[in-house]
Amino acid sequence: MGLNLLAVDFGKIFSDLFQSMGFMKGNGLNYIMLLISFVLFYLAIVKKFEPMLLLPIAFGMFLINIPGAEKVLWGVHPEGDSSYEAVEETSRGLLWYLYFGVEKVIYPPLIFLGIGAMTDFGPLIANPKSMIIGAGAQLGIFVAFILASWLGFSATAAASIAIIGGADGPTAIMVTTKLARDYLPAIAIAAYSYMALIPLIQKPLMRLLTTKKERTIKMKPLRQVSKLEKILFPIIVTLVVGLLLPDAIPLLGMLMLGNLFKETGVVDRLSTQAQNGLMNTITIFLGVSVGCKAKAEMFLSPETLGIIVIGFFAFGIGTIGGLLVAKLMSKLTKGQINPLIGSAGVSAVPMAARISEDVGREYDPQNHLLMHAMGPNVAGVIGSAIAAGVLLACFG
Repeated sequence: MGLNLLAVDFGKIFSDLFQSMGFMKGNGLNYIMLLISFVLFYLAIVKKFEPMLLLPIAFGMFLINIPGAEKVLWGVHPEGDSSYEAVEETSRGLLWYLYFGVEKVIYPPLIFLGIGAMTDFGPLIANPKSMIIGAGAQLGIFVAFILASWLGFSATAAASIAIIGGADGPTAIMVTTKLARDYLPAIAIAAYSYMALIPLIQKPLMRLLTTKKERTIKMKPLRQVSKLEKILFPIIVTLVVGLLLPDAIPLLGMLMLGNLFKETGVVDRLSTQAQNGLMNTITIFLGVSVGCKAKAEMFLSPETLGIIVIGFFAFGIGTIGGLLVAKLMSKLTKGQINPLIGSAGVSAVPMAARISEDVGREYDPQNHLLMHAMGPNVAGVIGSAIAAGVLLACFG
């Protein structure tokens, strides 16, 4: 049967097509968010600030703020209800399904599994004093909790905001999902953005709080850690922490399982998969999922901007706490510890440890601090998981 062109209303077709175009639906806020995403693209691609993390976040932010794209990529919200569960089942898009892993706290433990499989706990086992530095770097969490409470946030919201100070995105997602779900997009974006921007935040503080002489301190090589120690460590830590603080087990348990894959040497295929295929896949999903929640109406609200400012403050205080503890330990040991490793006490592993190495080599190219900094860095991961467990036990 042929097409009767005379029966086709081309005027209405072109009118509907024109009205469906994105630029007819956008507003100024959408374009502001697109500009912010371009800034993140620049930092990831040109400046190479943790591109594996920042690039997916930036692209998720870019996608969701293209005028008209949200309906296709995310789904349709009934009027007056913008919750995740309220999206109409028949309209759910790709980003809605990717975000399921954030909403149901699936991605954070899997990220910890990959981190455990990639991380050598040897420096921490060889130098247990690193735990003190890692504990000092959690100062930002508790200072931010007090600040957020003082600014009028509820106790559960303040606890969720405070965890940003641990510089641990998966931990922030898990705590916020359980305590203050409404704040999840803002807190997740803040946590991952600051992790990606570690070089910009930490280096000025490291130079400010240490002297040139302290920055050139060379530390003695770490002792060799036996295979038995490396196998027993994750088992013992999981048992002890689990008995004392069960709320920390979902993250800490997966971290230690991944490390056990690595250290036993009997499941190389599982270890390789956790380090590479699984970790890379979850990083893509998590980054895009976090970025896609940075919608203009949410991200540019005064409350969200306040959370981002407090998170920045918390991250800075955490860095300062680690540096000051390491500086004190340097004094007590008569210069055996380089205070620069203190900044690695935050949980961003191994990014923070690499920053300690970079700043140390700026002042002495022959001074290698990476392995020494990995001790506080791993301690920071464990410390942030324990801090999260404490907050969940107290406010959950």
